[in-house]
Amino acid sequence: MDKVVGIGEYGIAEKREDFIKTYALASCVAVTAYNPYNHLAGMIHIALPHPVNEKEGQRRPIYYATSGIPIMIDRLRFEYGCQLRDLQVKLFGGADSLRVDDYFKIGQRNIKAVRETLLGMNLKILDEQIGGYLSRSITMSVSTGQIEIKTLPINC
Repeated sequence: MDKVVGIGEYGIAEKREDFIKTYALASCVAVTAYNPYNHLAGMIHIALPHPVNEKEGQRRPIYYATSGIPIMIDRLRFEYGCQLRDLQVKLFGGADSLRVDDYFKIGQRNIKAVRETLLGMNLKILDEQIGGYLSRSITMSVSTGQIEIKTLPINC
């Protein structure tokens, strides 16, 4: 069965025949975590680096790198028994806008916040396909941890 992860959501799957997917990662960043020993997969679709205030962070914690990643990783650890050292972490997305006036540089800021959050949790990034001017959709196999990436150019 396919589990689709939307913007500001995460998913965890443990059936080997399952796949976790997310679509249209432009400036958003997907973080995948895979435990090859028990074939457990997690994916989060981050929209922004951090909330602008505490109330917003409480309302939508998964939407942000600084709060969403720890929530998913803690669930993998405490509910599913994963050890941090066993998690294979990968990053996808964080594209730049083609607009000259891209003042906010959300893709770059998302990547920075994701990396800092993972580093703060002592998690190493095994692989990444980030930045550039591509929208990425990814599918993760729970059986193997392999990621299939489909790309489209960003037009705006």
